[in-house]
Amino acid sequence: MKILICDDHALFREGVAHALRELDPAAKLLEAADGAEALRLAQQHADLDLVLLDLQMPGTDGWTGLGRLQDACPTLPVVILSASEDPADARRAIDAGAAGFVPKSTRGPVLRAALQLVLSGGVYLPPHVLTPANTAHSPAAAVRHTRAEGLTERQLEVLRLMSRGLTNTEIGGVLGVALGTIKAHVAAIFEALDVSNRTEAALVMRELGLDRDR
Repeated sequence: MKILICDDHALFREGVAHALRELDPAAKLLEAADGAEALRLAQQHADLDLVLLDLQMPGTDGWTGLGRLQDACPTLPVVILSASEDPADARRAIDAGAAGFVPKSTRGPVLRAALQLVLSGGVYLPPHVLTPANTAHSPAAAVRHTRAEGLTERQLEVLRLMSRGLTNTEIGGVLGVALGTIKAHVAAIFEALDVSNRTEAALVMRELGLDRDR
């Protein structure tokens, strides 16, 4: 795994690097301190798996930097790291094509889980962005709760493991179940909870109390 960390603060880059090495001790980490260097390294390393991009760096604002990275490397996932916790910034980042938005206040274990989700093809947003204060009491939540009652114990196991950032292959290994069966369970979970990705599924799981045994 090769990841590019783009931030103008060396101490923050070191902290992120430490969290990433706990995710994958063999990971190769590249660092950039400004937008121009970030773009150069992304273009030079075609085997990058992920870019972590600060919104505030010398040489360019984060939105321009995100656009330039996407133009140069359209298939490369970019996760925004930001001091901002404003839901509007998070939504703007996703609308602009970022694969995730992680506030800098995020703790290491949550950061690793978010990046695992992105690396497995998902999109990460912090829970406070996805969940209005009254979501748990909305009519949609009531419908989801009713449909969630139809999930089997095995599907609940899959949902809980999925919410921890495990890939389908990893879930299959933990449960001793074939990959095709796990994919079928994931599809059933998405249908029952009326969600389109793993982040939303994990959020709904917590809202409905599905992270606890029945």
